[in-house]
Order: sequence, then structure tokens, then C-alpha cells
Amino acid sequence: MKLVLFNDGRPGLLTDRGVIDVSQVVGQTGARVGQEAMEAVITRWDDIRADLSNLEEEGDAVPLSSVTLLAPLPRPGKILAMGGNFLEFGARERSPMWGFLKAQDAVLGPGGTVVLPDVDANIFHHEAELVLVFGRGGKDIKEADAMDHVFGYTCGIDVSARIVTGVPAGQRPPDYLPISPHKSYPTFAPLGSYIVTKDEVPDPHNLQVRLRVDGELRGNYNTDDLGHSIPESIEWVSSMESISPGDVFFMGTNHQGLGAMQDGDTIELEIDGVGNLSVNVADPLKRQWAKGVDELTAQDVREGAGGPGRRVRPL
Repeated sequence: MKLVLFNDGRPGLLTDRGVIDVSQVVGQTGARVGQEAMEAVITRWDDIRADLSNLEEEGDAVPLSSVTLLAPLPRPGKILAMGGNFLEFGARERSPMWGFLKAQDAVLGPGGTVVLPDVDANIFHHEAELVLVFGRGGKDIKEADAMDHVFGYTCGIDVSARIVTGVPAGQRPPDYLPISPHKSYPTFAPLGSYIVTKDEVPDPHNLQVRLRVDGELRGNYNTDDLGHSIPESIEWVSSMESISPGDVFFMGTNHQGLGAMQDGDTIELEIDGVGNLSVNVADPLKRQWAKGVDELTAQDVREGAGGPGRRVRPL
């Protein structure tokens, strides 16, 4: 199934016929709208799945064009993220695991606008990522059991302000996940447009990810390039962070298709079998960078030469 929040935050199903309001079923759990409603769907899935399936087949649908989709999880308890988790088309060896948290209020829904803040960033990058949604909580989850904790998947863009901190990525604190301030500005975590339940994604390690800016293809990679699998990553992240239903986990990106985000851009992300997400970009300072793929960052990451985006300055 494809689960959405729409209009005033009511829960729904996205079908070929349109959007079906499932508020009545979800309301039986005591939840109403927004994050609370989607978490109720996730935690009470076994109880309400049959009713949702009936609505999916027979419920009244309204055209998708007549509703406004919101982020399917507008305020997750935790936004977890892997860093340096791709092999860059085989150019790199598997690196030690590291990661970070994004602030809860960074979430942006489909059709929203990423606003670039007034900070001295080398560049702002779009990182196209598969995002998994946790259905079961836990701590110290074993790799063999990890997929039992996954409820589904959605699309995400890890918006990143490249600001030199002097701390190499491989030297992150090993015993906890820090919040990354340069990835946590408001609107820096676009999510959506819906959650697809994991039964509809047979192999999350073989999904093509494409990102376009104003129609120009930039990112184009497969999740088979992951350096650390989803179960490995869950085991690692849960060794440091407790996980709750409705938390989300950005799996990282292949950096070979990164480019600048700048005022007026329309960014479209598509992941085969998972969905699509479109957002706009606004920069009150009207900064400009070269368009297209940021080849300096691509080379730096392939060669392991420090953090990405350090050498690119506005035009």
C-alpha cells in the first residue's frame, strides 16, 4: 500500500483511482491527524490492515490533483542518517560506518520550498536518498532481525550546507550520533511523497535512484552501490540510538551526481518502486554556482580527499 497524509493532515491511501481518506479507520485507534495518525497506522498495522485493504479496493477516491500531499511523517521522533555509505560506482572501498541526526523540524513535504539560509557555505548540495521507515522500535537490533523492524520506504533529500568544520567525516564520535547542524536547517529534510509498505519493495538493495534539476538528470545510481547493507546499517545505528516506530533512516547517497541547489530550482527525485518527490528552492541572497554536476566533489569523494564540497565557491 501507499500511505499519505493530505490536506489538513488526514491519513489516506494513494491508489490508481486517486486518494482515499482512511480517517475513519485510523480514528478508531484514537489518533486523528498528522504524525500521530501515521504512527497509529504503523503501530496498529496488523489490526487495521484488512480494513485498509477493503478501502483500497472499494473506498471513495478523489483525484490526486485535488488534494495537497504533506510529508508522510511530518515530525518523526528521530531522523537518522548514514554518512559515506556508498562505493561511488566501485571507486571506493567500504569505509567505517558513521552517521548523524537531522533535526526534527527540518522536514519538508512534497511541493514545498527548500530555503537556503544566510550562512557562509561553500555550496548547498542535494543528496538523493532511499529512506526507510521503522515499524518496530528497539535498541541493539541484530542484523539478522533488522528487516523485521522496517515498515516501509519513502524518498528523501538530505540537503547539505557544505561548511568546513575541521572534523573529517571518518573521525565522528564513535559512541553516539551527533546532530549535524549544517544538514538540519528548516526545510533541509524533504520527505515523501508517500510511504510504500515493504511488501511492495522486494529488494531495497536493487533500486534505481534518479534526481533531476529543472529536468536535467544529475543523480543516477542504484542502491546496489551501498557499502553497508540496510540490515548492517540498522544493527550499527541501533547500537547507539534507540529506535521508535515512525522514525526514519536516510541510507546515504552516491556523490557522483551531486550539484548546487540554488534559487529557482525545481528538484525531482524518483526511486523505482518507492515513489517520487518534487521540491523547489529559494535563496533570499540569490547566490549562484555553476550548474550541472559538481565534478570537484565527485572527484574528492572518489579519492577520499576529505569532505565533499570544500572547494566550490559562489560565482
